[in-house]
Amino acid sequence: MGEKRRRNNGGDKGDDGEASTSIDTKRENQKMKESLLPSSIKNKEKRSAVHAKLKQEKKLEKRKKAKAREAAEKRALELGEELPPKKIPRTIENTREADETVCKPDDEELFASNDVDEFSAVLRKDQVPKILITTSRLKSTRGPAFITELLSVIPNAHYYKRGTYDLKKIVEYAKGRDFTSIIVVHTNRWEPDALLIVGLPDGPTAHFKLSRLVLRKDLKNHGNPTSHIPELVLANFTTRLGHRIGRMIQSLFPQDPNFKGRRVVTFHNQRDFIFFRHHRYIFETKQGKQDSQGKKGKENKDQTDPQEKVVARLQECGPRFTLKLISLQHGTFDTKGGEYEWVHKPEMDTSRRRFFL
Repeated sequence: MGEKRRRNNGGDKGDDGEASTSIDTKRENQKMKESLLPSSIKNKEKRSAVHAKLKQEKKLEKRKKAKAREAAEKRALELGEELPPKKIPRTIENTREADETVCKPDDEELFASNDVDEFSAVLRKDQVPKILITTSRLKSTRGPAFITELLSVIPNAHYYKRGTYDLKKIVEYAKGRDFTSIIVVHTNRWEPDALLIVGLPDGPTAHFKLSRLVLRKDLKNHGNPTSHIPELVLANFTTRLGHRIGRMIQSLFPQDPNFKGRRVVTFHNQRDFIFFRHHRYIFETKQGKQDSQGKKGKENKDQTDPQEKVVARLQECGPRFTLKLISLQHGTFDTKGGEYEWVHKPEMDTSRRRFFL
């Protein structure tokens, strides 16, 4: 009996030893994992130090891979072999959700609708664009300066004080005086926060949220625009809705730019945010030196021939702001009975890779 008990006790101790060893191993592994994660460190300074160290290690690893890739490309060129294919980086733009409304080059229906839409008369140059700019009834600190700069950006634009008139009466007034569009600068808390663009005489009406406004005087080394008609650049308006918004913006500007003025107005769509920029490109000549060739001797080593180099650079004229489409309404402005072509709703934002323009 005593021997059995001794054997049993010995066996139990062995099992307990193995169990305790496995538990200790798991704890050590858990501690190692936690030590690698900065989020598991409670001390802020230590957490920042670990995060900086991991970031530096990733940077060094990335640099090593880049050097190895350059060496492989160089070796392939020397041996006359084909270069390894370059990897295309994954971005939110090139991994966007599939959209059936993306315009295709062979879309005959789209091109046919362009000839009969509300903007066709201006874009065919049958009508010269004439823009009426006004404000909301609320006062604004930077609103007047913003409108002044809009008048310098959009040719043939005219400012009218809002007063106490309803927007529907302003629409009727503008129709009778051959205006092609109305731009209403809306303000909130003394700041411009929205733009309303009304196409005349039959619409449509687009409501944009306005943000990140930077006036010309706040831009470093800004330029002053001339009165020449600017070139217009529209980028990344790929869907049918984006195509329609792009044509609406295009109808605000004359279709015969004066290239002597070297002015460029850009509306760049990226992830449904429309970035506005206004530049003037400048050509500068710089004196360079080139060693003379075909002559021998010590004296010829110091001889140089001057050579002029033409360098182009962009000078921002301002203003700078960002637009985001809130709604597109059929016809001219109507707060009650109007039908909407498109309205942004919070439930539509189901993915970071879903875009509408």
